[in-house]
Amino acid sequence: MAVLIPASNLLLTPDHPLHVPDYLVPLLGKYLAFAMLALALDLVWGYCGILSLGHGAFFALGGYAMGMYLMRQIGSRGVYGNPVLPDFMVFLNWKELPWFWLGFDHFWFAALMAMAAPGLLAFGFGWLAFRSRVTGVYLSIITQAMTFALMLAFFRNDMGFGGNNGLTDFKEILGFSVQAQGTRAALFAATALALAGSYLLCRWVVTSKFGKVVVAIRDAESRTRFIGYRVETYKLAVFTLSAMLAGVAGALYVPQVGIINPSEFTPANSIEAVIWVAVGGRGTLVGAALGAFAVNAGKTWFTGVLPSLWLFALGGLFVATTLLMPKGIVGAVTDLLGLRRKSELPSAPAAAPAPPAKPAPAE
Repeated sequence: MAVLIPASNLLLTPDHPLHVPDYLVPLLGKYLAFAMLALALDLVWGYCGILSLGHGAFFALGGYAMGMYLMRQIGSRGVYGNPVLPDFMVFLNWKELPWFWLGFDHFWFAALMAMAAPGLLAFGFGWLAFRSRVTGVYLSIITQAMTFALMLAFFRNDMGFGGNNGLTDFKEILGFSVQAQGTRAALFAATALALAGSYLLCRWVVTSKFGKVVVAIRDAESRTRFIGYRVETYKLAVFTLSAMLAGVAGALYVPQVGIINPSEFTPANSIEAVIWVAVGGRGTLVGAALGAFAVNAGKTWFTGVLPSLWLFALGGLFVATTLLMPKGIVGAVTDLLGLRRKSELPSAPAAAPAPPAKPAPAE
């Protein structure tokens, strides 16, 4: 996809049957960013048993880090022509750039913060929660409370992140116009490669000795602790890694959609990500990415045809998946192929009857 989609968009003429339209490239790139978020969530939920309802917060923090860099690149081309302050700061009568905006005029710093900010939040949150042995539904509730609190904070104008409107009106990234056809194709390719790299990283983690312990924690946490493993350390490490991957996904998402605002922190977004993983197949990695891509493609189509019924359709999909395909799409396909292979195997020949026992010799 990293090669074929950009090539068909840039090299083929619009009347060619295999040409990918310009509007479809960032849309598919957005799906891939969501797939990366689902992959990160599956790492903690599918393999460690941590049902996080706050991964949307890590995604949004990564998006804000990239959005701050893109806002600094506008410079004097903004509405108010201020070479340093973004337009919303000029409108709110800010006199100087806040200290936490310093450094975001460099891409490398923004990319670093897109991983560091979610990672530090996850580390601090996880250290407190896992050290207190908060598990199950209680952990899910406090992760949801975390993202809700961040949403309320980012809605405030005095936070310095654009308030309700967020960050938008981006001009360029690394010196290239974000609206240019070639830039959008390059962003799509970068997102596809990042998704592939994230998958390989997660696959390496779950197949390593570390990953085997993580799976043991999911299946029998108390027994794993009694064996002698520091369960809190393993959970904290995988939770932090997952948050950093979600932050990278958010950073790739923002330049392709052209906006980031506090609505990305809404708990509904994190819950929807859980549905992606459940539909695709929890604990499969591939299924999580497939579920995110499939559900969001369906959302695009459904909201264009019957927008008022989309939430009902999403809820019905989750219920149907839970009742009919508890292992998700990938799990159902795997089970079906396994049954088919068993039916195609030749049946074992019937065992020959045992010979009658010889009578004991007379004494």
